[in-house]
Amino acid sequence: MDDKIFELLEKMYSDIKKRFDAVDGHIIRLENEHGHKLDALFDGYKQSYEKLQEHDNRFDDIDSKLDNLSLKVINHDSKLEVLEGGRKK
Repeated sequence: MDDKIFELLEKMYSDIKKRFDAVDGHIIRLENEHGHKLDALFDGYKQSYEKLQEHDNRFDDIDSKLDNLSLKVINHDSKLEVLEGGRKK
C-alpha cells in the first residue's frame, strides 16, 4: 500500500513539476517580449523628451530675440515721438 501511495505522490509531483516548468517558460517568454516592447517605448519617450528639450531651447532663444526687438521698437518709438514733437513746434 505504501508503495502505491509513494508512486502516486511521485506521479503527482512529476505532473505538477511539468506544469510549473511550462508556466515558467511562458513567464520567461512574456518577460522577454514585454521587455523588448518596454525598451522600445522608453527609447521613444527618450527621443520625444530630447526633442521637446530642443524645442524649449529654441523657443527660449526666439523669446529672447523677441524681447530684444520689442525693446528696440519701444526705443525707436520714443525717438520718433521726440523727433515728431520737435517738428510740430
